[in-house]
Amino acid sequence: MPHFMCRTCGSEHEDSPRPPVLCPICTDERQYVGWQGQAWTTHEELATTHRNRLEMDQGLFGVGVSPGFAIPQRALHLPEAGVLWESTALVTEDAVAALKQRGGVDRICISHPHFYAAMVRWSEALGGVPIYVHENDRDWVSRGSRWVEFWRGDTLDLGRGATLLRCPGHFPGSAVLHWQGPQRSLLLAGDSLHVTQDRRHVSFMYSVPNHVPARPVLVRETQARLSGIDFDDVYGFTWGLNIIGRGRAAVDQSFKRYFGMVGQAACST
Repeated sequence: MPHFMCRTCGSEHEDSPRPPVLCPICTDERQYVGWQGQAWTTHEELATTHRNRLEMDQGLFGVGVSPGFAIPQRALHLPEAGVLWESTALVTEDAVAALKQRGGVDRICISHPHFYAAMVRWSEALGGVPIYVHENDRDWVSRGSRWVEFWRGDTLDLGRGATLLRCPGHFPGSAVLHWQGPQRSLLLAGDSLHVTQDRRHVSFMYSVPNHVPARPVLVRETQARLSGIDFDDVYGFTWGLNIIGRGRAAVDQSFKRYFGMVGQAACST
């Protein structure tokens, strides 16, 4: 039986003879059902019309889907920590070979449910590596697997300079990944901190497509979680949507701007 995949968000579901009536991720108010109604495909069908986009994105190797499909996130490879950050809907032999050639993947880390996509298929293709998902978002996992590991709390030290940090606002378990390298430090932000189109700020969104800001109390929690953590660059959810250089200052200024707009004083960090 096929694992039906939502055409709007790209998430695979449990195997079944018929597709679900609706995709729970897309009927949630943070997302949306496609304007033509709920539509489904399968990984096998997608592979006949699409390929993996494999290229560098400002110093990190990225994996996406071409032509565009569903939410246009790209996964990023951090070989120094053995991490594949995020998942995409399509898994190809070329992409797996490229990741192995660049040092391999020991674990997959996902920022939030919108990017679960084909994470189980990715894990299996990479040899059964663990998939780290925060336990607060457990109910959103549409295709379960023994490879999914639910982490708890607000931080998880992955070793080799990499740390997961829970930054709520978009989802209760939304996370970022901080990596401290020998030459530079990075914040892989997903949608927990949404890099804006000017690539000089981030925004804090409950819903990105429906333009609903995150609640101030949760943005305060994110600000506190990032306090004292330095990073040079911030990588957003898709190709080129990154802040390269002075990332810490850009995020601090974004907190200040957000709280000013909602009529609250910014906290010092």
